[in-house]
Amino acid sequence: MNRYRLRQGLLLAGVVCLGIAIALAARSRTLQRRVYPFPYQELISTQAAAYGQDPFLVAAVVKRESRFSPQAVSPKGARGLMQLMPGTAQWVAERIGLEDFVPDDLFDPGVNVRLGSWYLMDLHREFSNDVYLVLAAYNGGRQNVKNWVAAFGGVSGSELVDRIPFPETRRYVRLVLADRERFRLLYSEGRR
Repeated sequence: MNRYRLRQGLLLAGVVCLGIAIALAARSRTLQRRVYPFPYQELISTQAAAYGQDPFLVAAVVKRESRFSPQAVSPKGARGLMQLMPGTAQWVAERIGLEDFVPDDLFDPGVNVRLGSWYLMDLHREFSNDVYLVLAAYNGGRQNVKNWVAAFGGVSGSELVDRIPFPETRRYVRLVLADRERFRLLYSEGRR
């Protein structure tokens, strides 16, 4: 009889410990989401899907570019959530048939994320879906990436990142990829 009670006591203790562990994990995830929020999640997910992009990658770009501030303006004049230059945005707007586009439209989160998601799609097409090259081009410019690939004998992917001559772009690529994984871990329920 004592062994039976001991087993039941151990089983109950195990269930209680498991419950506590689950509660702590859920609380930890909630706390992590507070530290790592995903504003504009629905907008980003919708626009990313419209252009075949990973919503967590788009969110990571937004986080690095503007910290989710739709009114952000860089010293060089890039605007909005995805920090698009007005000239690049005008070029994208023409390709997607967005009529009457003006640079101040970049402060509208819907317009900005739509244009930025299309631009990422175009970079993916140009750089054969190599996310390292895509992000390097987004930050350092398409032509620079083409020049680096040629100069380094066709090296691409993570090998190229180590050779990028712009420290800011090297760091940007690594941080965006890390942010993408953090968003995926914290917000991927129900996604595949």
